[in-house]
Amino acid sequence: MKEKFIKSAIILLIGGAITKLLGMIIKMTQTRLIGVEGIGIYSLMFPTYALFTSIAQLSLPTTLSKLVSEERYRSKFLIFTSLPILLLTNVLLMVGIFLSAKTIAVSFLKEPRCYLPILAIALVLPFESLSNLLRGYFFGKERMLPHVFSHITEQLVRWTGILLFLPILLQKSLIYAVTFLILVNILSEGASLFVLLFFLPKHTNISRQDWVPKNPELREILSLSLPTTGSRLIGNVGYFLEPILLTGILSFLGYTNHYIVEEYGLISGYVIPLLSIPSFFTNAISQALIPIISRNYSQGKKKETKKKLKQGILLSLSIGLPVTILFSLFPGWFLSFIYHTEKGISYMKFLAPIFLFQYIETPLMSCLQAMGKAKETWTISWQSVLVRSCSLVFFLFLHNGMWGFLFSLVANIFFTIYQSGRYLRKYLS
Repeated sequence: MKEKFIKSAIILLIGGAITKLLGMIIKMTQTRLIGVEGIGIYSLMFPTYALFTSIAQLSLPTTLSKLVSEERYRSKFLIFTSLPILLLTNVLLMVGIFLSAKTIAVSFLKEPRCYLPILAIALVLPFESLSNLLRGYFFGKERMLPHVFSHITEQLVRWTGILLFLPILLQKSLIYAVTFLILVNILSEGASLFVLLFFLPKHTNISRQDWVPKNPELREILSLSLPTTGSRLIGNVGYFLEPILLTGILSFLGYTNHYIVEEYGLISGYVIPLLSIPSFFTNAISQALIPIISRNYSQGKKKETKKKLKQGILLSLSIGLPVTILFSLFPGWFLSFIYHTEKGISYMKFLAPIFLFQYIETPLMSCLQAMGKAKETWTISWQSVLVRSCSLVFFLFLHNGMWGFLFSLVANIFFTIYQSGRYLRKYLS
């Protein structure tokens, strides 16, 4: 098991490094092409994208990974029981998006230019949901190569699409260009899905009966996916409300729409993605840990579970710490090299040391999910959203401009780490 964990982690790290490099190149390309204003519009509607994605997937990829790794049910039955649930959820959500897109853009975000990009989300969701479901299956089997190859293919297709079509659409309209940044995911996720299907077991007999949900599997899937979705949904609702509260309060305080879009775009579209670069490492470690921790904890091996968690945290910090030091010392160089701008240096200097703690947060939350502590993750999620939203309102009314947003991020990170650690000590002591 130890060798399998190390092998899985190495594969994910190499694949994650390649994917992150491609992601940086894509980010450099699109930010230089559409500028701060375009990134600002994209950043305003992206929490809406994240919320709808969370609903569309119903945490089925994570649930499938956990159940496949435990080997209590046939993988084939788990996949075919999950598929109808996933497809029905996506169809209903697409209808909901088409009906509510204008209201979200105009009334909530107070930015009518977000209307077309929000409509585009509906077309992307089925492709993204299906590819992530298959990734969940491969994670459960601890087969990391399909995940790596699919992600690399996805990034290459996205980059090619941006290079070919974004300059053409920019000549017509900035909004068309921003909308395309959403729609290009149809091509990239479709290519990823094709790669994942190639790695599925060959010569598998599929009958009509396989599409009929099996009651034991269905009950188990829903008992895990719904509470997990609830906790993620709480977090995504908070993320969705963030730009709504931000634009509403700052507009009320007299800040211009241009200031809000540009500064929010700098933080959410430039600074935070740059500081999140080491996340490929922490995510890879966390993904490799999930099936092993799930198996160890279900077998009552608390000592082994705790050992793997400590390894995950130490590995995350091993890359997070040196990167944090570099970002703190040379923020202007990184912003200039990647985005061709030095705007946002003060934001980056402030957030860089804080993000070191976020690299710890990911393995902690993944461990709780792998242990099946859906109730606890749900509790942490709604409490974190409450802390983040309340602190956002409080700090914004201190007339600090966009700094109030940064202070709320700090409060959320520290609170989430504290609560996660408290629950893990309780169950692993």
